[in-house]
This record gives sequence, C-alpha cells and structure tokens, in this order.
Amino acid sequence: MIRCDKDGDLWAVTIDRPEKAGALTRQMLTELAEIAEAAQGARALILTGTGQVFSAGADLEAAKAGLATDPVWERLSGAIARLPGLTIAALNGTVAGGAFGMVLACDLRIAVPRANFFYPVMKLGFLPQPSDPPRLTALVGPARAKMILMAGQKVSAVDADAWGLVDQVCEPDQLIPQARALCSDVQAAAPAHAAAIKAMIPAGGAVNGN
Repeated sequence: MIRCDKDGDLWAVTIDRPEKAGALTRQMLTELAEIAEAAQGARALILTGTGQVFSAGADLEAAKAGLATDPVWERLSGAIARLPGLTIAALNGTVAGGAFGMVLACDLRIAVPRANFFYPVMKLGFLPQPSDPPRLTALVGPARAKMILMAGQKVSAVDADAWGLVDQVCEPDQLIPQARALCSDVQAAAPAHAAAIKAMIPAGGAVNGN
C-alpha cells in the first residue's frame, strides 16, 4: 500500500490504496516515516497518491483504536521536514484530517483541480497534531487556519492556491511530470549546495526543530 520508487537520487513515494481513499493505517504511517528517515541522501522526494483522493486521513477502524492521536503522525511529518533535499507533495486529490501533516511538512505542494482540503478536528473532537497548526498558519495566516481547523471549512484547490496552501494547480496528467520538473535544479546541484540554500529559508511554523 506504500510504494517507494527510486530514480537515482529522486525518491517517489506513493500511497497506493485507492479503494479506501488513501486511508492510513498505523503500519502505513510507520512505513512512510521509515522511508522519510532513510531518505536523508535523496536530493528530492515526491509524495503522491493514487485514485481520486490523496488521503482521507486515518483509516476508520484504526482511528477508533486510537490512531488519530498516535505520535506516529508527528514522527512522519518531522522526518519529512528534516530532509535536506526538496520535498514536494503532488496531490492527486483530496487531503483530509491527519494526512495534512505530511503535506504541510513538504517544501512545495502542487494539486489537481479536483482536490479539496479539510481537517475536521473540531467536529471529531480531536486536537490536530502539534506541528500542523503552526505550519498551516505560516502558509495561510491565522484567520484562514481557523477557517479550516475551527470552522471546518472545506477548501477547493482554487481557493487553496489563492490562499497559499498549494503552490500550483495542474491537470492530473501533468502532476508527476511537473513535480519532477520542479526537482530538476536540485538534482543538478551539489547536495550540500541545495541543503545550504534550504537551510537559509525559514521553515514556517517549525516546532521543536521540525
């Protein structure tokens, strides 16, 4: 359900569970975290999904068993945020709930027009993962972060682009080619040079060094 395809120093990681809308189990989250922790030498990492939805968040049965508040979410987003290379979330569809964390931790976010974004923690009675609100606020500002986290608003790809939640919107057949194109300069540079430039850019909403 998690694929990791390595093209030299470009890693493409895919959530491949379209029949369950990319819903995440603890095993899947652990596998994603382990991949991100192992990707320190990658110059670029692309995170994507299959089907119409990137990820619906926690698998329903796993959420009932406590996954919604499991520290594995923070382990994953922290591992992505610490990567010295360029990280891109290539969003093939909707992002919901805890799946926001890994997306917010990426350097760039591109999405297809059908994508929607919502994080219904207020309705469900959970707190968001600790690093998610500051990262979200750094991208969209405090009022819009409250629109998503407190007012439960579902944000379209068009609005997400206007708000700064995503950086580009592109057609589905161009999603991965565009993600790869965005990685080309980093792949051509010395890894230390790319890491040095990334280190010079403030990581909005960093929490505990993540």
